[in-house]
Amino acid sequence: MSLIDMTVKGFTEKLASDAPAPGGGSAAALSGALGAGLVSMVCRLTLGKAKYAQHEVLVKEVLAKSDALAASLLDGIQKDTDAFDSVMAAFALPKETDEQKVARSAAIQRAYIIAVDSPVTTAEGCLAAMQLSESLLHKSNTNAVSDLAVGAVQAWAGLKGALANVRINLPSIKDVAFAVEKKEWLERVEREADRLLKTVEDEVAREIGQAS
Repeated sequence: MSLIDMTVKGFTEKLASDAPAPGGGSAAALSGALGAGLVSMVCRLTLGKAKYAQHEVLVKEVLAKSDALAASLLDGIQKDTDAFDSVMAAFALPKETDEQKVARSAAIQRAYIIAVDSPVTTAEGCLAAMQLSESLLHKSNTNAVSDLAVGAVQAWAGLKGALANVRINLPSIKDVAFAVEKKEWLERVEREADRLLKTVEDEVAREIGQAS
């Protein structure tokens, strides 16, 4: 059974087991999907209400993007586990002859590239979800503004988890240019995510304060 077809209870129990996968990467993707889902919910609670009519076009655009992000991040739950499995499979290849050793080493490197690219995709999706949260500030249903904040926090947590998976796999990659590029990307993404989280949390707190 695919991980995304499991019940919440079943997935959580599998995550808590002694099996090495699913692990943090799949949990990060799920967290991001929940964040994107909450953005979608805020959009749906905003659309059709006269008070927010001037923002209807924006909200519809955000909804289409957040729904697509949620679906993509859900797919990332299984993809991250598959990436881990590919690394384990590469390490299990025979290494008795010189040719086998060369082939095994190349397979391990290919697998590690996939194991980095998977959480990179998750992190990018989480960052996009946070950007959508920011775009709805003061333009969406005030009664759901706390959900907008929770969505940003979930996406931020997913992003941080994904970046941790990038960090742990990068030292195993021998392609120096690839590793340097990803490290620079990682720093940029993390800074932007932290900025977005602070902005969303501060603005949501301000809006809640004004409403109370």
